[in-house]
This record gives sequence, C-alpha cells and structure tokens, in this order.
Amino acid sequence: MPTLRALECFVAVADAGSITAGAALLHLSQPALSHQLASLEAEIGTPLLERLPRGVRPTPTGRAVLVDARATLAAAGRVLTTGRALAAGTEGRLRLACAESLTVPLLAPTLRAWTRKYRTVDLDLTEFASADAMADAVTNGDVDLAIGPASERYAGTVVDLGTEDVVAVVPEGLDLADSDAVSWHELAGRPIVHYHPSNGLRAWFDTVAASHGVHLEPITHTRNSTTAAQLAHAGLGIALVPVTALPPRFPGVVKPLAPPLQRTVVVMVGAPADTLVQRFVEDLRSRGMPTPRRERRRLT
Repeated sequence: MPTLRALECFVAVADAGSITAGAALLHLSQPALSHQLASLEAEIGTPLLERLPRGVRPTPTGRAVLVDARATLAAAGRVLTTGRALAAGTEGRLRLACAESLTVPLLAPTLRAWTRKYRTVDLDLTEFASADAMADAVTNGDVDLAIGPASERYAGTVVDLGTEDVVAVVPEGLDLADSDAVSWHELAGRPIVHYHPSNGLRAWFDTVAASHGVHLEPITHTRNSTTAAQLAHAGLGIALVPVTALPPRFPGVVKPLAPPLQRTVVVMVGAPADTLVQRFVEDLRSRGMPTPRRERRRLT
C-alpha cells in the first residue's frame, strides 16, 4: 500500500515539474525524494514520471494516479483537521440519552447553550422512560452519555447531578388536598394513576409502597410522568411524579410525600476521556438540578 509520504512526493514533483523543485517544496533531499518515487513506481508496477532533459512530466498512468493521489492527500488532510477539532472540542457529534421527565427542565438549557456556542457540534437526543434501558444504551455504545436516575446495571463512570423530590398530585376536592403532606398509608385503597411497565417509576414506586405495607391500586397506566400529573389534575386519581415532570405553571394540587421520597439524578458516561463529553458533563454539573420556583414555594 502506498504511503502518504510517497503520494505527497509524487504530487509535489508533478506540480513542480522537476525532482529538484519538488524536493525543495517538501524540504527533502533529492535522494530521499527519489527513493519515495521509486518505491511508489515499484509498487504500482510502471513508471509514473517521464524523465525529460529539463525536468519531468507524468506518464499516462501517472496522470491517472495523480488524480487519486490528490484526492487521497486531501482526505488525509480532512482527517487531521477533523481529528484536531474533535480533540479541541470544537467539532463533532454527541449522542445523548435522557429520561423523558428531565429533557425540558434539566437538559434543554444546556442544549440551547451548546447550539449557540458550538454550532459545528451535532447533538442527537433519544428519550427513555427507563434508567436501565439508558444504562444498556451507554454500555452497548449506542449513546455517549445518559442523563437520568441512577441504574444498578451501569458499571461505568457515573457523575452525580443532584436529587429531586417525588410528589403526589392530588385531584381537587379530594380530602388529601387539604393535607400538608401525603403518607404512603393514605395511598392505600385510593385510585392511582400508575405507570406502564416500560417506565422505571412503576417498579420503584411499587417497591417503596410495599416497604410501607401498601399496595398501589392503578386506575390507569401511562408511559409519561407529565401525563400522569395531568391525568391526576383531571380527577382520575392520585399520581406520584418527580417534581421536574410537573408542567410549567401547573395548576394542580401538589403535595410532598411523608416520609419524603427522592431520586438521585446522574450522568452515565460512556467515553469519560472524550473532550466533548467532558465539556458537556461539566456544563450539566455547573447548572445543577432545577427546581421550579412555584413548586418550591408550594412544597415548603
């Protein structure tokens, strides 16, 4: 296989019209350049340059090879340019995964800042309803990093972003609407807007409820925690939702749980040494976990 150096020597000589001028362009000695040309011609199996009394010119084969040689050198140059830009974190592509309820309140501000500051970085986003599914996606190399609840399945690098409260959305007019907080025992026998098995909140809430001796009785199921809050506000039943899943200016009745329930939000990092990944994770950490102002007031 021809080396890039041999192709570079051939193109330089063809452009300069002589071995002496080509050597000067590349800052090589004439013997070194002649050796590269001889190796290239030997590998191809035919002369590429016609030696003239005053200089050289490409042979018919040389003219054909010259086109591909230029293209190869240009491609190699692009490889270096792209690689250096990626190493510097100014170009590239990041494949992101995020828990559905965290995309808007947590991830969107960082995405907005990056689309303005790093216009040559492509950001691909996939939303998930399960932390375990995100962990598998990072492990399998389908995404570069994932933002959401921690998963015991993931054995790689994990960066903590903070915690968020889980709250109860209570239908208006229900007796619990006047309570300061909702206990797990008060959920027993009540209609619950629960989650589809594909959403990791379902198994978690069932496990926590069982630890309090309570069985949650679903009235309906949804895959989305924001939808669960809206269905509870519509009167279907009580919904347990992470506070970040509450829509902006949510008009429903929101109560803290007693005892409080929180979940840790992390970044599962698939390529911790990558410059783009490091920068994105640091930006997420600097912003921290959001707490909607209205809900902060309502829960105090």
